[in-house]
Amino acid sequence: MTDTTKGICKELSVTSDDRYLSYLPIAHGMERWLGMCVPLYSGEQVWYAEALTTFIADLNRCEPTLFLSVPRLWTKFQAGVFSKLPEKKVNLLLSIPLINILIKKKLLKTLGLSKVRFAGSGSAPLPQDLLNWYRSLGLELLEGYGMTENFNYSHFSQPGKSRVGYVGNTYDDVVCRIADDGEIQVKTPGKMMGYFKNPEATAETITEDGYVRTGDKGELDEQGRLKITGRTKEIFKTSKGKYVAPAPIENLLISNQYVELACVGGKSQPQPFAIIQLSESPKAKAIGSEGEREVLGKALEEHFINSVNSKIDGHEKLQFVVIVKDDWLPENGFLTPTQKIKRATIEDTYDPKVEGWYAAKKKVIWDGF
Repeated sequence: MTDTTKGICKELSVTSDDRYLSYLPIAHGMERWLGMCVPLYSGEQVWYAEALTTFIADLNRCEPTLFLSVPRLWTKFQAGVFSKLPEKKVNLLLSIPLINILIKKKLLKTLGLSKVRFAGSGSAPLPQDLLNWYRSLGLELLEGYGMTENFNYSHFSQPGKSRVGYVGNTYDDVVCRIADDGEIQVKTPGKMMGYFKNPEATAETITEDGYVRTGDKGELDEQGRLKITGRTKEIFKTSKGKYVAPAPIENLLISNQYVELACVGGKSQPQPFAIIQLSESPKAKAIGSEGEREVLGKALEEHFINSVNSKIDGHEKLQFVVIVKDDWLPENGFLTPTQKIKRATIEDTYDPKVEGWYAAKKKVIWDGF
């Protein structure tokens, strides 16, 4: 913990002048590191969020200089802006010289991010369009990578050296290698001693030469930057014998402003499908109006055909998408505390409906509306 804390404080030049908003459970590895260890070592000021409903107000109260979050929250920030000002109008204002300077400052101020000097995202890939949008505001949103087993100390993107779709380079005292099967393996001073009273699981996770098996697949570019290409345990096989990695497809789906969350399935089926959760505003409209559902359905069908299926291999192409009314939340077990989907829970919940969805032979299916 000490070595990793020294490492991040050095890389980000953290001082007692910095401010950080703590909002994750303290038991979470990332929050334990950034919300406890870093302040104790550097003197960084910690502010605490009161509740999810007051989050934006808490950000404005704190005005953090360092802010790290997950893609879902970055998406919610953007959706909040678009709910008050249409996307086309925002983009038009941002394209006008002189006026765009005022608009950028206003938007960042409204979100409580006007003082941020380092903005980071982790736990899942960021859609490229979302990344570019924040950068158009003057906020260089950067991706990083880590896991509890190495105390989140693995990779981060450096300002001015980042590459879209990559989570950056290793910290100076971290070594990364790609195994023969494509798995990312990392040797870091943040490596755990092992799982409590579970030597078998420890032996499966830590190699004999001290690397942590991450369970993620990845590749390195010529500058050593890492790209996550999928999760080993999440890859499934279709009835045609082809393997599908769901994460990259899900990332393409959530690049659409109407889609907040997505889960791709299709194990032992001829083609994959996707279950999606709408963003707050379009979901509210869809619940209240069949006409709105028709408009949204056409837009989403166009999106998954033209912006998703057109970019992936034939065996990965989605046969249909299902829009569910159910809320996916940490409180009901569909999401983790960091807003990542719990794939097993989603699959168990909707598995009884899958055969019926395929039999319906529709491109867009509304479930529960």
